[in-house]
Amino acid sequence: MRVLTVEDEADLKVLRTPCHDFSARELADPLYATLAAKMVATVTSPEQNGVGIAGPQVGLSRNVVAVQRLDKEGEPFEVYPNIRITAFRGDPEPGSEGCLSVPGRRGKVLRWRDIDIRYTSAETGRQVTERIQGFTAVIFQHETDHLQGILYTDKLVQENQE
Repeated sequence: MRVLTVEDEADLKVLRTPCHDFSARELADPLYATLAAKMVATVTSPEQNGVGIAGPQVGLSRNVVAVQRLDKEGEPFEVYPNIRITAFRGDPEPGSEGCLSVPGRRGKVLRWRDIDIRYTSAETGRQVTERIQGFTAVIFQHETDHLQGILYTDKLVQENQE
């Protein structure tokens, strides 16, 4: 799949559009499984080599992200439809971020290292809640921001210039 970038006006419009959820019927459709596999193939391709990707980045204004689970053995990529962050714990910490849709740039953003997510299991149709910690929590926050049309560049921390 082609990754949309801020360098193209039409792409930027899609990247800035809030997403909507999948219905239970859509999640049960084999096309959803194909989409999930294509999103993972895109983010893991040698051209991208990312740790996460969201629906808008591949041209879909749908609530879905693919995230590398650095907190799990084997660091698998998993896909999360209808995802929301439901809790933040602790204080946000600054960290360097980049984005496949903002090529050639990096910046410092404040993110929590301990969150809860809720999503719909594509297999069962049930709501699932998980606690996510560490850098994987940062990835989830970055990707779920995309679902609301927010880019990490909107959240850059200004550093003291002394």
